[in-house]
Amino acid sequence: MPTVRDLRAKAGDEPITMLTAYDAPTAEIVDDAGVDVILVGDSVGNVVLGHETTVPVTVDGIAHHVGAVSRAVDDALVVADMPFLSFGVDETDSLENAGRMLKEEGAQAVKLESGPHTVDLTEKMVRLGIPVMAHLGLTPQHVNQYGGYPRQGTDQEAAERMLELAIEHEEAGAFSLVLEHVPSNLAARITEELDVPTIGIGAGPDCDGQVLVFDDAVGISEWTPSFSKQFGNVREEMEAAVDDYVSAVESETFPGDAHSYEERDLEDIY
Repeated sequence: MPTVRDLRAKAGDEPITMLTAYDAPTAEIVDDAGVDVILVGDSVGNVVLGHETTVPVTVDGIAHHVGAVSRAVDDALVVADMPFLSFGVDETDSLENAGRMLKEEGAQAVKLESGPHTVDLTEKMVRLGIPVMAHLGLTPQHVNQYGGYPRQGTDQEAAERMLELAIEHEEAGAFSLVLEHVPSNLAARITEELDVPTIGIGAGPDCDGQVLVFDDAVGISEWTPSFSKQFGNVREEMEAAVDDYVSAVESETFPGDAHSYEERDLEDIY
């Protein structure tokens, strides 16, 4: 199983692959494919649980999914996404919530949607043995502040501040940095400036790695962001399979003899 040190060593050397997973069967598929990092994202809120945003996801909720994924994974690095208000409010609670993901649920690291408020917290977590993946650019937990999901770092001042924050989080001990929905030239500059790997989502081709939501990548989602790509059409396959099942039951062709067992010792009951 790779460590955060192994991942850091890939910066500028070999592309890093990362996908989300929220349950054991999906995690097993992703792990068997040789993906480097599995993120148990708070995107579980809108991808799996039916919420409009990630904001309602709780610590207990994310822990439930982190445990399921961790139990199914042999090789990938499992990163737990810390949900809204689980960190950055009270330091003790922040450390306990993050530590729970490693100590009780089997993750190897946590991801924080980062900003000025997470620099000192990142340093504290790392000192205590909690590896931190930072996350800059579009941070979906701020959806109510943004009023949506706009591209970030699009003016000079915002771009310079993002670069500063990236450097500050690296110096605080973050082992990698997710860059979401930022201009590709800004992502390239940040990647060039840092020694730790950057992992992009909607951040262009020059990051050290890429991450996508599993459901978007395999084609389960009805809608995907413009910066994503469907590498399959699993939704169509699932719909066809369910249609076939309904037809088979309604036409009484399922179950057939091959799916049934008759016990001869019970013949006297007829």
